[in-house]
Amino acid sequence: MSTARSAEAIALDIQLPETSQMDDDLKAYFNKCDEKLGMVPNVLRAYSFDTDKLRAFMGMYNDLMLADSGLSKLEREMIAVAVSSQNHCFYCLTAHGAAVRQLSGDPSLGEKLVMNYRAAELDERQNAMLDFAVKLTDHPDEIIEADRQALRDYNFSERDIWDIAAVASFFNMTNRMAAATDMRPNDEYHAMAR
Repeated sequence: MSTARSAEAIALDIQLPETSQMDDDLKAYFNKCDEKLGMVPNVLRAYSFDTDKLRAFMGMYNDLMLADSGLSKLEREMIAVAVSSQNHCFYCLTAHGAAVRQLSGDPSLGEKLVMNYRAAELDERQNAMLDFAVKLTDHPDEIIEADRQALRDYNFSERDIWDIAAVASFFNMTNRMAAATDMRPNDEYHAMAR
């Protein structure tokens, strides 16, 4: 990883290591990202200054977004975008909007979700999922049993409700970190799945 590319990850003046200086497991992970995506996401570069924080971030992200779940990968990305839209997170809207475009095969769906998920042609179940995630983002103190029951009414399991809440919560955290550090998305995201 070049120092020039490291400087693009965040505005904070934190020294980010070269990939060659990283532990073997992290080098392998970065190389896998580069092979699969054609880049190492700047969020990983930003966290690389502290290997414990990087591993914690990677572990949580991989568990929430890639592990087995009653939610599809697309649904989890939709939650990421709906939450990030509420928070106006440029990094996550760019990166996860690209993931929605790629997973759905529908470039307009990614754009609609970035702007306003209510403008997308979603089914009632998906709307209920995103309504819950957005309410949890905007008014967490107002979540009541009726909100959870609304998800059950669309056949979301208790575990699914946990996963919806966990993904929404994770992206609320990452949105705030991206804003605090002026984290910038990789340019490659803008052209993906168009």
